[in-house]
Amino acid sequence: MTADRRGRPRSGRPDARRSRGDRTRRSSPRQATSSGRRDGNGPESEAKTARGSEERARARSLRRKVFLIATAVVVVLGGLGAALWFSPMMSVRQVEYVGDGFLTAEEVLPVARIADGTPLLRVDTAAAAKRVAGIPRVAEARVQREYPSTVRVTVRERIPVVFFDSPDGTHLMDATGVDYAVEPPPFGVVRLVTPTPTEADHATQAALEVLGSLPEAVRVQVSEVAAPTISSVSVTLVDGRVVVWGGVDDSERKSAVVSALLTQPGRIFDVSSPELPTVK
Repeated sequence: MTADRRGRPRSGRPDARRSRGDRTRRSSPRQATSSGRRDGNGPESEAKTARGSEERARARSLRRKVFLIATAVVVVLGGLGAALWFSPMMSVRQVEYVGDGFLTAEEVLPVARIADGTPLLRVDTAAAAKRVAGIPRVAEARVQREYPSTVRVTVRERIPVVFFDSPDGTHLMDATGVDYAVEPPPFGVVRLVTPTPTEADHATQAALEVLGSLPEAVRVQVSEVAAPTISSVSVTLVDGRVVVWGGVDDSERKSAVVSALLTQPGRIFDVSSPELPTVK
């Protein structure tokens, strides 16, 4: 045994080191156990990992099924569309005409140009309707597919509202000012008198607007509407009385006044100023 400079034996310190080492070795198992819990390698962690793998596998399987089903649907629809587009199974075998006036199927269907045997899906209904609408008397045309093998062409004709005299004959106009026929006017159609009776003429449009603003009880009595200018419209009744309307402004108020004013005796009924109507 040796002693240090102060004469104390040196054997005590090694004993102390051994004692601390023993304590460290004794405590290490607990630390290892605790560390093992933190690492998550226990049975519960393994079960969670297994469940997660199963769920991911099921999700992948579901995605594959959805993809396969969607692909099958696209293929079936594509095949059906190709069959309808190219196959004569659902082709045009009949073209029906539905009209409401003078035009006949013999006049309209050749203009539509819908060939028998054309697959229905290849019939351009918009183009056919546009061709039919080009007939002057047609106000609206509609072309529809009627499966399995019919195309229907429906036409609404223009209704004559006024007529005007021209060197080439009597022209008929509808409510929008379209000049669509040269023929004798039907009963009840009003004569139009303007400097240039055309669809683009402002005086013509003013005359048509006034005619449409009249009360029905007065409208059926009108024989002529004149519009030298857009602000000097007048209508003549079948009994010779004249209603001075003026411009198209305040037409609603003028319409309300004229019915009562016509109950009074007179020849000229001026409603151009509806607040101060006059009778002459």
